Amino acid sequence: MKFLQRLGRSLMLPVAVLPIAAVLSGFGYWVGAESLVGTFLAAAGGALLDNIALLFAVGVAIGMSTRSDGTSALAGLVSWLTVTTLLSPETMAKFQGIEVEAVNPAFANVKNVFIGIICGLIGAWAYDRFKDVKLPDYFAFFSGKRSVAIISALVSIAFALVMMVLWPLLFSALVHFGEFIATLGPVGAGIYGFLNRLLIPFGLHHALNAVFWFDGFGIADLNNFLAGEGTYGVTGQYMTGFFPIMMFGLPGAALAMYVTADSGRKKRTAGILLSAAFASFLVGVTEPLEFLFMFLAPGLFVVHALFMGLSLAITTLLPVRSGFGFSAGFIDLLVQWANPMAQNPWMVFPLGLFWFAVYFVTFRWIILKWNLRTPGRGPVEEDEDLAGVAAGGLAPAGAAVSAAALGSHAAGGDTATGGPTGAGTDKYLVTADRFITALGGADNIEEIENCATRLRMQLGDVSLADEKALKRAGAAGVMKTGGHSYQVIYGLNVQFVKDAMEDIMEGVRQAPSASPASSDPAPAADTADAASAGAAGDDPALAAGAAAPAEQIVRLRQPVAGAVIPLDQVEDQTFASGMLGVGAAIDPTEDTVVAPAAGTVVQVMDTGHAVAMTLNDGTELLIHIGLDTVKMGGDGFEVLAAAGDQVRAGDPLVRFDRRAVEAAGYSAITPVVLLGRETGTIEFV
Repeated sequence: MKFLQRLGRSLMLPVAVLPIAAVLSGFGYWVGAESLVGTFLAAAGGALLDNIALLFAVGVAIGMSTRSDGTSALAGLVSWLTVTTLLSPETMAKFQGIEVEAVNPAFANVKNVFIGIICGLIGAWAYDRFKDVKLPDYFAFFSGKRSVAIISALVSIAFALVMMVLWPLLFSALVHFGEFIATLGPVGAGIYGFLNRLLIPFGLHHALNAVFWFDGFGIADLNNFLAGEGTYGVTGQYMTGFFPIMMFGLPGAALAMYVTADSGRKKRTAGILLSAAFASFLVGVTEPLEFLFMFLAPGLFVVHALFMGLSLAITTLLPVRSGFGFSAGFIDLLVQWANPMAQNPWMVFPLGLFWFAVYFVTFRWIILKWNLRTPGRGPVEEDEDLAGVAAGGLAPAGAAVSAAALGSHAAGGDTATGGPTGAGTDKYLVTADRFITALGGADNIEEIENCATRLRMQLGDVSLADEKALKRAGAAGVMKTGGHSYQVIYGLNVQFVKDAMEDIMEGVRQAPSASPASSDPAPAADTADAASAGAAGDDPALAAGAAAPAEQIVRLRQPVAGAVIPLDQVEDQTFASGMLGVGAAIDPTEDTVVAPAAGTVVQVMDTGHAVAMTLNDGTELLIHIGLDTVKMGGDGFEVLAAAGDQVRAGDPLVRFDRRAVEAAGYSAITPVVLLGRETGTIEFV
């Protein structure tokens, strides 16, 4: 499931450009392909729609590789060109020594989404596996990233050889099955509609379309309808049911995904959902919308396929008849309204309203019932982590520390407010160079990636890492997670440090000469001490330069009922060590976490397991519900507040299910931390 969700996210980039292409093509078709304007618009839209599979090959190669790199995109493109050329009718005709017209029709349909996705996966795999390969000196030119496209081509040749045998078998089997279900009347129409949608991810729906729409098998539903021929009341039955779903049902699904999106991500989600729903309604291009949930929530796609089948069966029975030349959108419905084969086309609208309601209610219920990861839901991805807070967002001034802490520990580790040393572009290079040296040098760093605020690495020899030097360079702490794994806690800008480290190690950029890890400590704002300074940013006494009291007591309402335990007894080194700050923990006996005092909600993680607040006196607070509960992905948690909310003591923030937490193997112990405070005590009243 995780693989499918990652695959679905990888498709977001190419999918995002499709709605405008669909609208351009639709308007071009409406204006008329014979006119200059129509030709121009149709060609502009078709440039993308006709190459959607190629876009997917490139998008998947980028999204599924460990690092977004043009090399992986090139590998995906190489794979696509290799496979589609080897499987093209022209190439197959040469292989078989026959005329192109005699080649199995399956090979005329190889440029499909399924092939595109496979080629993208090949490109991503080749990149991850061979980007760092070192060849002997006489082959050194082809070492590293230069080898990726070559390997991608070789793997693609093997894949194409397999598909030369399998593809025509699959395609032909579906054609024969389509001929059979064509004899079943309305039931057959329903089965066809169901399979038409279900086969879209594999590109095999073309096999069924060839049976029902065109001339080869005697039905020619599409050809006869456009020609105004056929049998009135029969012709069009394999097209009409698409209209209510494409024009109304899928927009209802889009609305359901919007209303169930996490509150802090609704605006971002609304843009792509609205444009995709508009393309579906206006011109019947559904891929931008379907691919938003096809892999993120495959169960929903099966429900969608079932609804499509029911729609075709219902329109066949009523009867309602219409058809299309482009797709089942509003434009085609109007264009074909007066077609001699059209029958009761007005019924598409009441049927559409029915399906709009069905899709909205069903999708909303299923998404919430099983907490599906549709767009805008689930754990915030690393490329989106706290983007609103990092950019200013809804977070109040002085809240950066709590936001950073929340984002970091939400990813399953610790936090930091450490920042880069120096200024300008070089600041990340300076920090990166110091980190590399403190980690035992570039040769000791075998793998490197980042999450929200941490560098995650595999070191050849963990003992070579110098924790003190790392802290002097800007780290707020380190985590030794066993074996060769090593984590450096930094802050929200960790991605830039990670990129700079990779550039230095690959020789792309050079660090400033005066940046040894043993040099003078970084400015206070760039060290772990910045956490304390940041956390006190709104405290009038500290802002005026006064020292914090040696033992400051912060009195709060207990955010959830239960026994209070010392923070240093929590079985999580992040909290017990005081790395995040001082505080206490609660063994909860109730299910609702409330605001412990009046203030502003800085951030609520989409998984619901952690909340950061800035109280009215400037105190920054983190409430972390359970230990390692980020791994539950939001299961058992219900978010009741949103970033930017002004709350009073006792206002509900999150509701959770302790039994679900413990059933998943995690502790429900809930730390409450004064972020960045090195001294002080929480007293619950």
